[in-house]
Amino acid sequence: MNNQEFSDLMRQYQRLIYTVCLQFVHDPPTAEDLTQETFLSAYTSIDRCAPDYRKQWLVRVAANKCKDHLKSAWVRRVEAQDHESLPEPRGAPPAGSALTAPDPDPQDLYLRRTDAAALNTMVRTLREPYGQVAVLYLLEEKPVAEIARLLGRPAATVQNQLYRAKVLLRRQIEERRQEAP
Repeated sequence: MNNQEFSDLMRQYQRLIYTVCLQFVHDPPTAEDLTQETFLSAYTSIDRCAPDYRKQWLVRVAANKCKDHLKSAWVRRVEAQDHESLPEPRGAPPAGSALTAPDPDPQDLYLRRTDAAALNTMVRTLREPYGQVAVLYLLEEKPVAEIARLLGRPAATVQNQLYRAKVLLRRQIEERRQEAP
């Protein structure tokens, strides 16, 4: 399969794969990333699949990518912090009680600030072309289309650079965790 044929295949099934990913992760930016990962994986292995079964095969690859993502330590540890499933900070009254919350625990505040500052530094120090795109997307929360317009790049290029920036950030975070006691 040549590049043009694969591009046509991507255009044909892009929405379907995105919908499958969104059904699993319930987060549009993550679904976009997983859609891109699906097609990146498919590009290297598409010749192993019979042409009549490509749609089903792509859906299966997407589902497996999503399942792997949801099982990953990254999701369980980092993304869970954005949800209410985390325990209350120390010193907080039980949920639903009429008690007022005391001042936040200084240790909790320090750890949150330290982690946020370290992540901010990691994003800002990424090498180009990933650094500028990552800052705009992750820190300034601009959509891909706006980043593409601001930087004068195609949206697909911006998405690819975001994917690679996230891979680099994951590596840095994993290295940091291994160095920590």
